[in-house]
Amino acid sequence: MLNWLQTLLGRRSSHPDTLPEALWLNTLLNYPFLARRPVAEHLRLRKLATQFLKRKQFSGAHGLTVTDEMAVAIAAQACLPVLHLGLRWYDDFKGIVVHPGAMLARREVTDGIGVVHRYSEVLLGEAMERGPVTLSWQDVAAAGASAHEGYNVVIHEFIHKIDMRSGVPDGCPPLPSRAAHAAWHAVMQPAYDAFCEQVVMAQRFSGQPPWLDAYGATSPAEFFAVSCEAYFVNRPRFTQDFAALTALFDQFFKTNEAIVQ
Repeated sequence: MLNWLQTLLGRRSSHPDTLPEALWLNTLLNYPFLARRPVAEHLRLRKLATQFLKRKQFSGAHGLTVTDEMAVAIAAQACLPVLHLGLRWYDDFKGIVVHPGAMLARREVTDGIGVVHRYSEVLLGEAMERGPVTLSWQDVAAAGASAHEGYNVVIHEFIHKIDMRSGVPDGCPPLPSRAAHAAWHAVMQPAYDAFCEQVVMAQRFSGQPPWLDAYGATSPAEFFAVSCEAYFVNRPRFTQDFAALTALFDQFFKTNEAIVQ
């Protein structure tokens, strides 16, 4: 890693230094959706991002050098979902691998009759259960400009990490009770079903396309991740279409009613 972060990781103090002012202000400048948050959240986010950087290991793929600016940009966005929940939600992994751009992943799937299908998939990011998070820097760097579309690859992958805390991602994070799970699904399922229907109507019958990324119709887990991207980077626009989800996410992300498993 580079200058400031190398110094931070080399310190033995249990109280890591705060992000340098210039480095933090540059991050807010490049990602206006961070800058628009209340001052109290800025202070908490800056502290949390510092702790995040001390706990995680960044590496660049294909010769990419991860600079202080890149690491801080990723840390600040990754910490948004756990701003009130705490970094323990991310304590099941350490590595973050940054690629210059999109990645080509090789997949292998066995169908119901035992035939193995091999194919390649283009990825902008990936979260592995109890494993590293991979990210396309090209998309991370563009997150300030793409926020009006509700798009953010860092938040997307780290929401998958939260979802995975209870096992296979299913669009529902760990919650404290069966009643809480039932309440979650009572809001999420109708929203997901309606969204999938809108995507089908747009793709097959020239209907009005949804504002939210159609990739969310792939599965409940992807709908959760795609929805959270928009919720965190463009809350007003997201709420126009998903007011019930905004209320649900407010309860989960801001009131600490979640549990860590």
